[in-house]
Amino acid sequence: MEEGTLKSPSNSEGTADFTVKCFDADAFQWDTREDCEVRQILDRIADKWSLLVIALLDTRRLRFSELRREIDGVSQRMLTVTLRQLERDGLVRRTVHAVVPPRVDYELTSLGKTLHSTIQSLVAWTEHHRNEIAAARAAYDARETTGTAGTAGTAGTTETTETTETRKAG
Repeated sequence: MEEGTLKSPSNSEGTADFTVKCFDADAFQWDTREDCEVRQILDRIADKWSLLVIALLDTRRLRFSELRREIDGVSQRMLTVTLRQLERDGLVRRTVHAVVPPRVDYELTSLGKTLHSTIQSLVAWTEHHRNEIAAARAAYDARETTGTAGTAGTAGTTETTETTETRKAG
């Protein structure tokens, strides 16, 4: 299996209907099991390379080399895998032109365009809250350097652990 790909369930024999299993608990939450189709789709579209490809293809068609040039840090192999996955999911259309040298263009499908508006909302949220996130990171890093990271808001848990350890020792 190639890097960045997910396994699809191949055998659901003896289990409840696959789709129903994903939504039994709460229809508004994605399931954490690997065999849940919603989780697989979220994993695919939410990875950093897919988000960047979808954002770049929003208003124009691009060739592979243009995409690679625009996406800092992506390898040729990872971009190829990402584009294939997005094409398989119906989000990106690949058009091969019969010219010499061969030319291949990528563009969002109508389904991919609907996803782009959702991504825009996520980016807007990130921009709106970036200062709060930066402050939270700085506070965490400060606690980390003093050895108290992860204890904020868990005083009761810490006391319980210390009390348990005291009882074991006594």
